[in-house]
Amino acid sequence: MSKIILVTGASSGLGAATAQALAEAGHLTYAGMDAASGNAPIAAESDRAAGRHRPRPRPIAMDVADQRSVSAAVTEITAEAGRIDCVVHTMGPVPRGPIESFTPYQLAQIYDANVLSTQRVNRAVLPQMRERQDGLLVWVASGGGPTDEAPYLALHFEGVAVIGHLAASYAKELAGFGVEATAVVAGLVVPAAGRRLRLVRPDDLDAAQAYEGRYPGLVDRVDAHLADQAVTAARLARTAQAVAAVVDSPKGTRPSRVTAVAPGDRPPGTGDGG
Repeated sequence: MSKIILVTGASSGLGAATAQALAEAGHLTYAGMDAASGNAPIAAESDRAAGRHRPRPRPIAMDVADQRSVSAAVTEITAEAGRIDCVVHTMGPVPRGPIESFTPYQLAQIYDANVLSTQRVNRAVLPQMRERQDGLLVWVASGGGPTDEAPYLALHFEGVAVIGHLAASYAKELAGFGVEATAVVAGLVVPAAGRRLRLVRPDDLDAAQAYEGRYPGLVDRVDAHLADQAVTAARLARTAQAVAAVVDSPKGTRPSRVTAVAPGDRPPGTGDGG
């Protein structure tokens, strides 16, 4: 059955791939994007899809950092399509560096990008889902679990952990309303935009340099680890298909967590050694 779906962070990268996969699966898909990102990547993909006679997601302006923008987008979709059956959340950029070297303001921004933004969207769509006794929330997260480089990627993995807890808690609390929640965890650290990782680096350079002096070469190993996780179109497509499979699964059969590890990907929890 065709669903009406909103995908956040869908200007490019995994969000765009997920929106396209859901549209091709027969769902009316809205690709949410903020004004700063523009819609050129998703529009270009939509044009290519049109040339191949493939269904296209519909771009819609939505800044997940702004409640008014989120509410306006949800209102627009509901007015046009009548409802929202499913929301797919994508993660923000990846923090890389010693925890101490990130300022409280940066932590607030990181938390907002990965947690508060999803809460804004959820609060905008859940009243209608609860009223209909039907709906689905999906979080798409980068690979989680400890790695040998985890100390400098700790804030990223903590974000993944929070997402997993949110999905599991929402799944329990919404069960009585007929609404489901699932976290789809990719086998790789996926980018927030495009095929390159968008990193958040610490503002406190003195603290960062102190750690680099104490642990020489660790930053290079972390960067090499991230570079090794090169995101190809095929890997994006496989993760997007995993999301589509969750959406298309019968109600009542969706787990609160799905690990989407494709052939050649490194399962969450494994490292490079050294």
